Amino acid sequence: MMTQISVGNAPCSWGNLEFEGVGENKLTYERMLNELVDTGYTGTELGDWGFMPTTPDALASELRQRMLAMNGAFVPVALRNPSAHDAGEEAALRTARLIAGAAGKTGQTVKPFLVLADENGSVALRTQNAGRVTAEMGLNDADWHIFADGANRIAGAVYAATGLRTVFHHHCAGFVETPDEIARLLALTDPNVLGLVFDTGHYAFGAGGCETVLSALDRYADRIWYVHLKDCSPTVAAQARANRWDYFASVENGIFCELGQGCVDFAGVKTWLEQHNYQGFVTVEQDVLPGMGMPKASAERNRAFLRGIGL
Repeated sequence: MMTQISVGNAPCSWGNLEFEGVGENKLTYERMLNELVDTGYTGTELGDWGFMPTTPDALASELRQRMLAMNGAFVPVALRNPSAHDAGEEAALRTARLIAGAAGKTGQTVKPFLVLADENGSVALRTQNAGRVTAEMGLNDADWHIFADGANRIAGAVYAATGLRTVFHHHCAGFVETPDEIARLLALTDPNVLGLVFDTGHYAFGAGGCETVLSALDRYADRIWYVHLKDCSPTVAAQARANRWDYFASVENGIFCELGQGCVDFAGVKTWLEQHNYQGFVTVEQDVLPGMGMPKASAERNRAFLRGIGL
C-alpha cells in the first residue's frame, strides 16, 4: 500500500494557544485559515474553543470554501484531579461532536482526532522546570492511576458518542513530558481507545535533546496514531537550562523554531512514517505566543522545508 501523508498546520502556529493569561490574540480565524491555505496546507486543527465557529454547519462552511480538512482539536484536562474529570469529559464531548459533525459535512475521508492533554502550564513546579523535569517532580502511583483512569474514561466516551479516536498529547509544562512519563501513561491506558500524538518538538525539549526522537518513534510505535511536526532549538534549550526559564519564557525565546532550524531529523521522521505505512495528516506546529514573529512567513518556510524532504 502506498503511504498517503497530507500536511496540515494549526492555530497555535499563529499564536492561538490554550493557556490562560498569555495575552489576547487579535488574529481572526478567517485570516489564520486564509494564510494557512495560502502557504500550502490542506488541513487545520480547531484551536481554542470559540476561536473558530462552534456549530458543525458554520465550521463546515468555513472548511469547505477553503477545501480544508479538520485534523483534530486540543482539549486540556487536569487529569490528576478526579474532580476535573466530569467537566473534562463534557468539554471533550462538546469538542468531538463539533469536529465530527463538521468533518461529516465536508465529506473528508480521514476522521479528525480528539487531542487530549494535561492542563499544561497550570502547575508551577512543572511549568518552571519544563525541559529539565526530574523524576521527583512527577506523579505518585495513586495520581498516575487517577490520571490514566480519566484519560481512558474520556477517550471511551468520545468514541462511543462520535466514533472519533482520542490521542494523548505529551507536552512540556504538563505531567506527561519526559520519555518515561509517556511510557507510563501508555502502559496504564487502554490501547483500544487511547493512542498517542507524537510531537517531535515537545519530545525533544522534554527528553533533553533530539538524539532520541527516532528511537522514541520505535519505542511508542504501536500507539502512535497521529504526528505533530515541531522543531526544537538546542541553543535555546541550553539557554533555558542555564537561565532556569519557565515554559513560557522558553517559547518566547524561540524554543520551537522553524522546521530545519533546530535539531529534529525530519528526513528521518519521514522515512519512519513511510516504513510504518503512516496514513493521513501530519500537522506542523510552531508554537508561538500571541503577536510573536511573522506566522504566515514562518508557515510558508516550514511548508517549503517539508517539500524539500518530499512531504
